[in-house]
Parts: sequence; C-alpha cells; structure tokens
Amino acid sequence: DRVCLVMPKSPAAVVGILAALKAGAVYVPLDPASPAPRLAQMIASCQPRIVLAAPQTTALVAACRSAENIGPRFAVVGMDGPLSARLESAAVEPWDHAVEPGEVPPGAAYILFTSGSTGQPKGVVITHANVIAYIEWAVRYFGLDASDRLSGHPPLHFDLSMFDLFGAFAAGAELHLVSPDLNLRPHALAEFIRNHELTQWFSVPSVLNYLAKFDAVRFHDFPSLKRLLWCGEVLPTPVLIHWMTRLVGVQFTNLYGPTEATIASSYHTLTTCPQDGRMSIPIGRPCDGEDLLVLDDALRPAPVGEAGHLYIGGVGLSPGYWRDPAKTAAVFLPHPDHPPGDARVYRTGDLARVGDDGLVYFLGRADTQIKSRGYRIELGEIEAALAALSSVREAAVVAIHSEGFEGSVICCAYVPASGGDLTPMTLRTALGRVLPSYMLPGRWRAFAALPKNGNGKIDRPFLRESFLRGADDRMPAAWASHVEAA
Repeated sequence: DRVCLVMPKSPAAVVGILAALKAGAVYVPLDPASPAPRLAQMIASCQPRIVLAAPQTTALVAACRSAENIGPRFAVVGMDGPLSARLESAAVEPWDHAVEPGEVPPGAAYILFTSGSTGQPKGVVITHANVIAYIEWAVRYFGLDASDRLSGHPPLHFDLSMFDLFGAFAAGAELHLVSPDLNLRPHALAEFIRNHELTQWFSVPSVLNYLAKFDAVRFHDFPSLKRLLWCGEVLPTPVLIHWMTRLVGVQFTNLYGPTEATIASSYHTLTTCPQDGRMSIPIGRPCDGEDLLVLDDALRPAPVGEAGHLYIGGVGLSPGYWRDPAKTAAVFLPHPDHPPGDARVYRTGDLARVGDDGLVYFLGRADTQIKSRGYRIELGEIEAALAALSSVREAAVVAIHSEGFEGSVICCAYVPASGGDLTPMTLRTALGRVLPSYMLPGRWRAFAALPKNGNGKIDRPFLRESFLRGADDRMPAAWASHVEAA
C-alpha cells in the first residue's frame, strides 16, 4: 500500500511518516503548496490506500479528487494533532488498473516526485536499504550522537529532509523543524539557530547565500554549531568564505547527490578557508558503498582534468521510477566496470572532472553548457562571477534559444544588494572585468527576490519563461507573495 501525505512540515507529519513505515507501507510526501491538478496527477499515479491531511489541507485533497476525477478511491485521515488521527467514514472504491504487486520494488520505503521534462512528475522509489546505507555512513562520518540538535530545514517532500529525520532518529538526537516562513526573514532564521542551540545545520545553498547577503551571521556566531552542511546546488565560493571567516571551528561539508541516488553520494569537508572567491569547491569523493564515475561519450573514464558525464553507482541507487520502466531504462544503465546484469549506474545529466588531487569537481548540468556565437559556455561560470560581486545579492543565469546568429541568448536575473542602485550597464561593466565579452549576458532583469521552487532552489524554468515573454513580468501566484514580503 501507498500512504500519501498532503501536510505541511510538522510533528504530526513526522508521526504520519512513522505510522506508514510501521504499517509496512510506502509513504509518499507531497507538496501541499502545489496546485490541485499537479497533486492529483501524483496521487493518481501512486494509487494510495490512505491520504493523510492536516486541517488546512483537507479542502486541497478534496479538490484533487475532482481535478483528476479519481473520486473516493482512497480514505482520508485527518491528522488533527501530533498523536491523533481521524478516519473518514466514506466508502472507498477500487482503483482502475490497480498497481500489481510486481510493480512495487522489494523493500520500497518511500516515493519522491520530481519534475519531469514531459510535464508529468516522475516518482523516484527509494528503499529501506538505500536510506539505511546512507544514514549509517553519515552518523559514523559526522559523529552524530544523542547530544546533537539537528535542523529540519527542507520540506518533507525533498530528499534532504530524510537525512535530518532519520539521522536524528538513528543517533537519538533532537530534530528542530524550521518553519518555512523564516526563509524570507534572514535575521529571524539566524536567531532560530542561536535560540535552539543547533549543533548541525543542513540546507540548500540559497538559504546560506540569503543569510550572508543580509549579513545576518555575526563573527563567532552560533557557539553550539559544530557542522554546517549543504547540498542541492553550488554554494558560491565568496559566500562560503563569508561563513567560514565568521564561524571559525565549525566543520563545513559540501554534499552532492540527486534524488535517484538517495540524499547524497559524495562529500567534501574543507580543511581551510578558500583564499580566492574564484576557487572551485569539489564535490569530493564517494560516500561509503557509492561509486562516482566521470565518463566520456563511450562510457570510458575521462582523462584527469577533462570534462565528462557524471554517473553514480552503489548502495544508494534507486530501483527506478515508479511504474515507468522506459524512463528507468533510459538513465539507469549497466555498470561499465561490472559484468552484464551485475550492477547499474545512474546517468545524472551533470558534467564533472577529476582533479589532480583525485577529487571530483562539479562543472554544471549538461543542459546548461551552451553554444553562443560559436563559443562553448558553461552558465555556472557566469553565475560564479556574479556571486563574487558585492553589489549583487542573488543572481541566476539561463539561456533561451535564438533564431539569430548567436544561437543562444544568455539572460541574467539578479537581485541588487540592499541600498544598491544597480543597473544592467554597471553590472555588465563589472562582469566584463572578469569575463570575456562573449560570456556577458545579453538580457538582464532585476527582481526583488529570485523565484524559488518548493525545494528552495532557484526556479530556472520560470526565469526562462520570463525572458521568453520579454517585458511581461507577471509572476505565478505561488511565489508572488514571497517576493512582495522580501
């Protein structure tokens, strides 16, 4: 059975997750901020026996039934409090084309839905063994114990939250759930870390960038903090320097890994603070039981220092996508170093290189390496240069197709630093001091705050659409209020 959670992050939601696992079911955490039609797609796909709802999401669950015309094919449990639940009395009808037992991978623990290129969300199945392997490594490597107080920052439908949740349980530590409204109040978020005396902070880099740009972190701040971890995006090196110069004695670790490989597959802990904001921070070496392979187009190891496609293998690898063998076969491939049928690797879609130090360095998405005016350009390099400018609070670079000679037009979305009068011309001039002219964006747009998706990452698809629309800057209702608040 599948149990869906359409609930905000709360103690009641955590209880719901544990209840589903205790029953031997597969739980499916869904984003309660998603529109009903999208949620209905995911509910219809996994065909739950039960949907857990909070008082504020029961109307949304009802709308999902209407949106996909799935009717009363699942029971709704209203989680009215952290330790109580109420089951609706309505009759439950059987699902059409029900899930066959063979379609549920052995040992499945949860399904996380990610964006699909076709517009249909993809469900990534993660097993108990996948999670246990990572958590056992993490508890051992980070030295987690019952004295720890861990942050619970990511939403429960984002795989980073699984480390917070199960890492805390495995170590007998405290888990401190961070309210989403603090993401737009950097000084209040810093105060949360202080007041809760957190020993570990784990989030996506955009949160760390936000705190740094608003100067919310004092020198020698957070005296209880022992570890600061990030994953999900590249943390700009100038922002890392900002944090490391203020929190001397804190362990800083960069984690890397897609949802399909369970939380994280590699790590790099810095031993010294970078001296140059242009330095690349490696994603490091594989966690125990994991493989990181940088391969060329023929699936041969790329030479040291040269870019290749990044593949992951090992104990964290998902069985594949929920009820979608075609998508699974397209990206989960036979391991090139093992006999046929013995092991698999996942094609991440990322580019990487192996450095002279033997560590792996992330170079960006394969689909963010573009050609413009005949030059091959990595958009992440432009973003790194923007991050080094004190006049910029946040920035993101996307490319849109052009029918002109340039092939792709580079577009920059940026948020000026507080009190700054930053125009595209002054920004272009500043970038021109560190980048060649062919890498300078051709279109610019200032924002009050960059749009974020439900996982806290920059919403690049919306930015591309925004530039394609030209002067039309209308925002989706899902984040317009966040921009106004910022």
